[in-house]
Amino acid sequence: MLSLTHIIRALTTSCAEIKHLQISNVSIDSREVKTGGLFVAIKGENTDGHNYVEQAFKNGAALALIDHEIETQYPIVELRQTDYVLPESAPYSLRVENTVQALQKIAGYYRNLFDLKVIGITGSVGKSSTKDLTASVLSHRFKTLATSGNQNNEIGLPLTLLRLEKDDEAAVLEMGFYEPGEIKLLCDLAKPLIGVVTNIGTVHAERAGSIESIARGKAELVQALPAAPEGVAILNYDDERVLKMANQTKAKVFTYGLSPKADLWADEIESSGLEGIRCRMHYGDEVNYLTAPLIGAHSVYTMLRSVAVALTLGISWDWIFYGLKNTPVRVRIVTSKSASGAVIIDDSYNASPDSTMAALNLLNELSGRKVAVLGDMLELGQYEAEGHQRIGLRASEVADELVLVGPRSLTTRKAALSNEFPESKLHWFDNTAAASEYLKTSLHEGDVALIKGSHAMHLEEIVNALEENI
Repeated sequence: MLSLTHIIRALTTSCAEIKHLQISNVSIDSREVKTGGLFVAIKGENTDGHNYVEQAFKNGAALALIDHEIETQYPIVELRQTDYVLPESAPYSLRVENTVQALQKIAGYYRNLFDLKVIGITGSVGKSSTKDLTASVLSHRFKTLATSGNQNNEIGLPLTLLRLEKDDEAAVLEMGFYEPGEIKLLCDLAKPLIGVVTNIGTVHAERAGSIESIARGKAELVQALPAAPEGVAILNYDDERVLKMANQTKAKVFTYGLSPKADLWADEIESSGLEGIRCRMHYGDEVNYLTAPLIGAHSVYTMLRSVAVALTLGISWDWIFYGLKNTPVRVRIVTSKSASGAVIIDDSYNASPDSTMAALNLLNELSGRKVAVLGDMLELGQYEAEGHQRIGLRASEVADELVLVGPRSLTTRKAALSNEFPESKLHWFDNTAAASEYLKTSLHEGDVALIKGSHAMHLEEIVNALEENI
């Protein structure tokens, strides 16, 4: 468990033993600090964590990291100076130059205390599902830590590392990308032995730039891996940009996909709708049939990545069978029933052209009257119009009815109509409340409604409205 000694050694040149103080948890949210925890005050776009240091202490925090003056009744220790003196008892604040950088230093120091198999996962789509399934499979053989939720950036990954416990054997870490050097920083902290790249798409292109820039950013993971045989880069054979990364790493390259040319490949893919998928996997001369409670035929890629990691770590096929079949993971998509009895496929967490296309393909596999409720896809930059057009064309082929939300989805509407989708079956709304009211009266038992849009569109409000009074 993290201690005050670890924190001081990470942030200063001191190697002295310090009065023992264990840290129960580390948080950037004063509401989530536990008794004996460390609160890291970070100035964000909308609020400054320094305004909540006193509240963190009231909630039980033992320490706070700060980087500018605050109003407080508790002591402040100037770690920027060499003659600091630690108080006899907590709580108190430690002042540093920059709290984000201090958090990263502590996490990097703490991670180095562990002999750990670290798996880094990046890509435009499928990071979280791959992380969740891989961690679930590995947990049957190793005590495994995994990224919580979507903590995949320069703040979230350090917070994950600081959850390590002394008997952890593996860590499965999601790594996001917005700007050059970001994944390199995450790798410097986590030191992955295995790197998994899912695919390259236009997610966050508004911030990350062109698809070529995104590919270069994701490649930082494989570039940071140790040389073979210790390091292993697990690459998607079916994605040309990912496969090119084989030339950018000193690690051993392990490919997966649907092509027989890949090291691990799958065929005979069968989707049972909401009940799961089955496929045949080939690895050298070995052929195995596997099942998993994943939704949609596209989820075979999630299976392939998780199996590739397991094989790399020497896990037997028997344990892989067991791990896949008995995973609790449903890979973010949640199904429920509306008050009217319609099946709701809640994939409202986020959206990109690739993930929305996969969701529409899943809808196409299901029986019943198909209703696609699609919100704007954000942060696509130069690919915004093209992305919404692609989705409009595919939705017009799959859905019996289209419900669109947001100004960008007008492009989706235009594309669907251009593909001869009936205008009487296409409804556009500028907000979720209006869309919810329409769907409450138009959905019936036997219908299947896909809810999909970028997180900032808050399409979960539609899901909540449809589930009311069940």
